[in-house]
This record gives sequence, C-alpha cells and structure tokens, in this order.
Amino acid sequence: MVLGSWWFGADNVRVASILFVEDDPAARASLELALTRQGHGVTSRATGEEGLDALRARRPEIAILDVMLPGIDGIEVCRRIRREDALPVILLTARGDDLDIVLGLEAGADDYVVKPVEPRVLDARIRAVLRRADHTRLDQTVHGDLVIDRASLKVTKAGADLRLTPTELRLLLELTRRPGQALTRQHLLAEVWEHTYPGDSRLVDACVQRVRAKIEDEPAEPRLIETVRGFGYRFAPP
Repeated sequence: MVLGSWWFGADNVRVASILFVEDDPAARASLELALTRQGHGVTSRATGEEGLDALRARRPEIAILDVMLPGIDGIEVCRRIRREDALPVILLTARGDDLDIVLGLEAGADDYVVKPVEPRVLDARIRAVLRRADHTRLDQTVHGDLVIDRASLKVTKAGADLRLTPTELRLLLELTRRPGQALTRQHLLAEVWEHTYPGDSRLVDACVQRVRAKIEDEPAEPRLIETVRGFGYRFAPP
C-alpha cells in the first residue's frame, strides 16, 4: 500500500489513504480498525503536532481530525493544512458544539461528523468527500476575469491560479452549471456533499463564504455568488 495514491477494492469500492488524528486511545484504535476493515489505509496519530509531522512525511488523500486535541487542536491543524494544501479534511466534533462546527468550516473543513462516531457514517462521509475530487470532464466557464476550466478543473482569476479545495471546486461547478438559476441549500447539500439532513445546511453557507473570499473582488459585497434570501444561492449570469 502506498499512501497518497487511491485505488479501488475488490468490489470496485473507492478506498483511500487516511490520516486520522484522535487523542483518545480507545476511540483511535476502534475507528482505525473499522476504517481498515472498510479497506482504507489508515495512519493514526494522537496529537495535532504528530499529525502535521505525518502529513509532511507522506501526504494522504484525506485527513480526519478530532477537534479537541491536546496542544494544537483540530481546527488549527485544519487551518495550517489549508495554508499550503487543498487536502480534504473531515472534523470530528462533540455533539452540540455548534461553535466548533462553525469555526471548523470557516477554517476550511470539507465536512464534519458528530461524536459518538458511527463507523459506517464516517465511511460514507469519507467516500462522499473523495468523490468530490474525482470529477468528470466538462467544458469551460468564463465570467469576466474568472475562468473555470472544467477540463483541467483549474480556476483562475485575472490569470492567477486559485487554490480551491475539492468541495469548494465542486460547489463552484454546481453553481456555474446553472448561471442565473437560484439553487436551494438542500439542492447544493445533496449535489455537493451528498447529504440530506437539513441541519447540515451550514456546510453550504460556510463553503460559499470561503469561495466568495477567493473569487469575488469584494467578498463582503458579492456580485458573482448572490444570496437568495430564505432560499439559497445563485451564480450571476455572464
């Protein structure tokens, strides 16, 4: 097994290399075993510092971070990853910790799973996040100085490359597939995150804010991704 590459299992099911950072020994051992049984290759660490060291030594396909880590917490680890890499990140958060969820999403997390963690749910979320990175080839969208090359999955603004995470890219692709059409948060949640639970709509709002920060001239006064109050979002037509 080589970390940093992806493969399909015997049943043609997507499996991947995972960096899993969890300080609780029992939880770490249990989830590592469950994910390994699902076919994934798991590298586990107990602290944020150890997780960052492991990431620098060998890049996985996805990182799963407990929020409440000793020393550097999971949100800060996510933030540091985002400074240099579009690596997909899933956060594990305690039930009811809405502030942690919001802070994690603002830090660039692609998804979150609430503790106690059901291994099958986590596995489904992992596979959904990974599918976002396995895009099909489409055409090109041009909106002013913003160019979305759907063949190379490359986004540029004024000629400069924009670094988008797989989730941010998929959201942008979904919005620009129907310019001028208002899309509900539930539609975006289903198409981009493959979720159906309405409470996860904050994933959409947080990701929209991150994308706006990268593509808008004035993120506080967006002209490309418009908010349709009480409904969802619309990408402005050319």
